[in-house]
Amino acid sequence: MRDPRLDKLAEVLVKYSTDVKKGQLVRIAGEPVAIPLIEAIYEQIIKAGAHAYVQCTPDSLGEIFYQHAKEHQLKYVSPLARHMVKTIDASIGLWAETNTKAMSNVDPKKQALASSSRKPVMKTFFNRAAKGDLKWTGTLFPTQSSAQDAEMSLREYADFVFNAGHLDKPNPVAEWKKIARQQQKVVDYLNGKKEIHFQSANGTDLHVNVSGMTWINCCGKENFPDGEVFTGPNLKAKDGGVNGIVKYSFPAVHHGREVHDIEFTFEKGKVVDAKASKNLKFLKQMLAQDKGACFAGEIAIGTNYNIKQYTKNTLFDEKIGGTFHLAVGAGYPETGNANESGLHWDMVCDLRKGGTITVDGKVISRNGKFVFKGWPGN
Repeated sequence: MRDPRLDKLAEVLVKYSTDVKKGQLVRIAGEPVAIPLIEAIYEQIIKAGAHAYVQCTPDSLGEIFYQHAKEHQLKYVSPLARHMVKTIDASIGLWAETNTKAMSNVDPKKQALASSSRKPVMKTFFNRAAKGDLKWTGTLFPTQSSAQDAEMSLREYADFVFNAGHLDKPNPVAEWKKIARQQQKVVDYLNGKKEIHFQSANGTDLHVNVSGMTWINCCGKENFPDGEVFTGPNLKAKDGGVNGIVKYSFPAVHHGREVHDIEFTFEKGKVVDAKASKNLKFLKQMLAQDKGACFAGEIAIGTNYNIKQYTKNTLFDEKIGGTFHLAVGAGYPETGNANESGLHWDMVCDLRKGGTITVDGKVISRNGKFVFKGWPGN
């Protein structure tokens, strides 16, 4: 008998996040360890009268691929993958790693080459999503490996994961609709503004030009759990969109590698200097994988105050209430940022101890808390 919270989660993902309709084609992608959640989602899709396409791939295949693949294989993009992103109506992705460090010793050049080669597929995916032709969401299935990263038991971690998504509430969908209304107040305020200035006690002093850009309300539709508002920097502005220094508060994890104490200096939207105390070489190789990788693609404010601690998983860490994150690489076309890259890497800066967010000269957040009543966390 599966955990009843998985059935709750599946119902939210199918009925709310992707709003699956009769006759649609829905992809479910995940690792074998996530079979209990895959089954629950599959059941909900069939009940909705839609068609399910399941990709259940062991994460060990990635290890084999990077160990033996030659250059032509690293560059190869399957026509089936291209066709899939052009065809499916919705995609539900599950992260369920059994070893989050499995890729730690893979040659970064191989990862960068494979990532860059997938850029056309990512572009199609993002463009269809921006037009509303493709709905997608991603969530996490709790595993021992992720629990260990978070320094929790599996039982504790499962509670953390499900509570972050408000699955402990009698009606999670109603809760997310309430959150959507609160976050929309933030979005309505930010749309039409010109500049957002982030400062933190650790030395972050970053100016982001958001003039003419569109802010998006992330309320459980594309990531689950969710809790952020985001846009893209205006890279076409005279100032290039992003200028200043950002010192990220937590290690950033990508392809199983942890990069510690990341510091970026931005000039005209581009990273012109990158520092790190661990895995700096890997960081620089990711930034150099293609022309767009070193440019800013997303700027966002975390608004999920149910998530309070860093767990080495970006899905949760970027949503921590009282933080912001700036992603390098691909932007989301619906925001107005058209930066293209095979990379999209979110990195988080904590504002809860001495940080401020200033919008067009007015402070809207101090020490991780919004100053306006009725906004998230208030």
